[in-house]
Amino acid sequence: MRASATGAQAAAAVPTAGLAQAGAAGGEPAPPGPAGRYTVRSVARALQLVDIVAEGPAEGQTLSDLARALGTSKSTTLSLARTMAAAGLLRDTRPGPRYTLGTALIRLGDIARRQLPLGDLCRPLLEELADTTKMTSRVAVCDEGYPVFIDRIDGPGSVRFHAPLGQREVPYATAAGKAILSTMDEQAVRALCAETGLRPRTAHTITDIDSLLEDLAVARRHGFAVDDEEDAEGIFCAGAAFFGHDGACAGAVSVTGIKRDLPAWRVDELGRTVRACADRVTGVLGGTREAAQ
Repeated sequence: MRASATGAQAAAAVPTAGLAQAGAAGGEPAPPGPAGRYTVRSVARALQLVDIVAEGPAEGQTLSDLARALGTSKSTTLSLARTMAAAGLLRDTRPGPRYTLGTALIRLGDIARRQLPLGDLCRPLLEELADTTKMTSRVAVCDEGYPVFIDRIDGPGSVRFHAPLGQREVPYATAAGKAILSTMDEQAVRALCAETGLRPRTAHTITDIDSLLEDLAVARRHGFAVDDEEDAEGIFCAGAAFFGHDGACAGAVSVTGIKRDLPAWRVDELGRTVRACADRVTGVLGGTREAAQ
């Protein structure tokens, strides 16, 4: 990454409300949540059933379990479960039957992931981060342990950083890369660093694997990593990992600026700000940082 004086200055969070939202008068209690004018009660109850199964044990739940959780009769629950199973959204296993999530959800989840580009989802958060820190903000996806930056928002001021998108960057010398490495176990870190080599990029680059592991342990405790002129002379970065719905590291958010004489309190403040942004990305993706760690 290079800084150049070029005179340049520098999508909305996805709502995560529960699936079951309905209200209607009738014999059986309506699904929980506020009533909506255009809500279809039976559809809302079916979606609530998916939520109940998703939150249940891996071996599935019996019809009695589902009826009790749904607050409906067994006959109503059976009709719903069979309809959902026919569509592939639920699966009934024998003996039982016991109901688990269906394989159609895998296909739908993959389609949803492709239809919600990470860069578009993160852009408003990157804009806010750049405005708050007055630094350039970037988001990277995790590509087998390597950070690959996919979007950037230049910070205000006269300094623009040459930070190309779409290519792998070294994981051991960048804040985003080290944030990603901090989510991996020691064996995986050693294997990746053996693959890349720990070649010095500046006089400050960590080139000893044991020292790097110690640095990653600090990043893991703090929830963010720091690149203190390790990738480019005079450049400072702070990065924090974010996580997907499966609890695995999906990438990292980082900020970049001129090093100057940053006091320790400012480094910590920047790190916590970046970590808060990364946690919001995790929330948009339906993941949890705690589960991943």
